[in-house]
Amino acid sequence: MTEQLVSSPRRAARTPLWRHRDFALFWGGQTAGELGIRVSGVALPLLAADTLGATVLEVSLLTSLAWLPYLLFSLPAGLLVDRVDPRRLMVGCDLGRAALMLAVPVAALVGHLTLPLLYAVVGLSGVLTVLFTVAYKTVLPRLVASERLVEGNARLSVSQDAAQLVGPTVGGALTGLIGGARTVVGTALTFVVSAVTLLLVRLPAQERPAAAARVPARAALTEGLGFVRRHPILLRILACVTTSNFFAVATQSLEVVYLVRELDASPAMVGAVFSLGAVGGLVTGALADRISRRIGSARVIWVAMAVPGPLYLLVPLARPGWGLLLYAVGLAAFSANAVLFNIAILSYRQRVTPPELLGRVTAAFLWICFGAVPLGALFGGTLGSGWGLRPALVVCALGTWSAALWVVCSPLRTMRDLPIDDVRTSDYHR
Repeated sequence: MTEQLVSSPRRAARTPLWRHRDFALFWGGQTAGELGIRVSGVALPLLAADTLGATVLEVSLLTSLAWLPYLLFSLPAGLLVDRVDPRRLMVGCDLGRAALMLAVPVAALVGHLTLPLLYAVVGLSGVLTVLFTVAYKTVLPRLVASERLVEGNARLSVSQDAAQLVGPTVGGALTGLIGGARTVVGTALTFVVSAVTLLLVRLPAQERPAAAARVPARAALTEGLGFVRRHPILLRILACVTTSNFFAVATQSLEVVYLVRELDASPAMVGAVFSLGAVGGLVTGALADRISRRIGSARVIWVAMAVPGPLYLLVPLARPGWGLLLYAVGLAAFSANAVLFNIAILSYRQRVTPPELLGRVTAAFLWICFGAVPLGALFGGTLGSGWGLRPALVVCALGTWSAALWVVCSPLRTMRDLPIDDVRTSDYHR
């Protein structure tokens, strides 16, 4: 069925992707894994704070350790993904993450649960998540036809946003009911479900370069970066994403303190605001394929970045009480932008990158985009401390909106649709 879907676009266009066995399995496993990540993202910090009595700084180190592997291991991950079977790698990562998560309740059961153990679990899980993420982003082009990449990425994006919407709530509720250690058992099970579904997926074989034809590892590590640097549209997309990430994370580093201290929001109200904000991403994720066809697959990239920008200013304009809705609307606007934009650029990147280089190009994006995350958090904290929360959030809102200039002032502005056959068929070693 997979080969028929890829080789028969007309027939594929008449069949909803959710009825395609292999995509449905891939989608279901990814949804389970995303939910597990979101649940553990709440359960582990609560376990550290409530059970182990960790300080604010000690708890924040858990977040830092979760993101640090993207900066350290993204480029080697891309090289590895391009040289091994990505499905086997993903299954191994899922089982490894499940084993690491199960170490937490086992340690709690025998009375040896410590902060260093949590740090090790989060850090090692982060490394496996980087490997899984790079591999997972290279699999979809082998499951669906190129003209259905937007639809497929939209379905996967909806799962991510749904997990972001319900995962923290589920994680917090379960931690309160049964404790953080037992909650982590559920997280481990979601990774097992993801591994099983991946084993059931029939993934078409892909030709890989012979060992003699491969470039040396040192050169291969930077080959993805070189491809992006020589591609005028991908380079501007990367600059756009990095700028947006920098200012968006700067905003996130201030939002909880801003909601609680400036807007007098209770913990329940903070959760409600974040849930309302995630709705924007869910809606655009569900409609991404229609929006892309209506606006144009090239035009939608810069429209998604530029149009919602003014609504970001509603965040610093929010006030206590019903004024919290302004914050929720601003957050929903950014969520809608991020989902629609990410679906469009991921589909484009998968189209134009040669299959044998896709893992390294994906890794190059992750390395640079997520490398800006800790810098953005530091910038936001410094600006908020020196200027105050509202002025800092104004700067962050304008900075996030300014990221659109990279794609507005690019060849995308004069295009309606992206060419189906672009660099993928060209000599990318030039």
